Amino acid sequence: SVLLLRACLALLASPIYLLSFLGMWEPFCRKVFFPFILDKICVVHDKKSKKHKQELFSNLPDFRGPSGELKLLEIGTGSGSNFQFYPPGCKVTCTDINPNFQQSLSRNMKKNQHLHYEQFLVAAGEDLRQVPSGSMDAVVCTLVLCSVHSVSSTLREVLRVLRPGGAFYFLEHVAAEHSSWKYFWQQVCYPTWKLVFAGCCLTRELWKNLEEAKFSELKIQHISVALPWMPIEPHIVGYGVK
Repeated sequence: SVLLLRACLALLASPIYLLSFLGMWEPFCRKVFFPFILDKICVVHDKKSKKHKQELFSNLPDFRGPSGELKLLEIGTGSGSNFQFYPPGCKVTCTDINPNFQQSLSRNMKKNQHLHYEQFLVAAGEDLRQVPSGSMDAVVCTLVLCSVHSVSSTLREVLRVLRPGGAFYFLEHVAAEHSSWKYFWQQVCYPTWKLVFAGCCLTRELWKNLEEAKFSELKIQHISVALPWMPIEPHIVGYGVK
């Protein structure tokens, strides 16, 4: 039944599959579709997850460095929807593998002038070589680990750039309980969803990757963030300390 429903969904999305076969979908998705649709999704997601993010980032000031400054690196900054939750004076370095979010990113920077924006780096989470080792007090990653090529490599880079005692903050959608209908529909949607949404994987059990990473302290909470007609309700939220 999963394969049959996958085929039906692929039929409905056949124009996108055709564009992908012709090599036209990926550049269009990166430059136009994904920045546009992610901006819209983030507006809805931020409303649903606002309390969780406020609680998550409430202790960010506790991780200020010895100088009293808070140097923060955000992986997959996108449109900058997290800026509103960062404390005043925070020095933010933005990274994203996709440089096509300029319009919405500039808009959110202007809205959040309580922050100091250090630089924007075009970089994948698995390769942050432009960021010196041990240079960050905090690293933030929200709705990004679902689409990186290697979660374990990304977490190794996170630990590398963090100073000892620094913290990694995350809020990610994850696989549902395997015996649930939510997981069934995640399996059905998986191939088409991954194609349409720039490599986003619906069934990653990211809490296992985090537990396997070498954090000295790890706090993970499983929550639900319901978005209309979208198979990404199960989430994890928390932080790990190097």
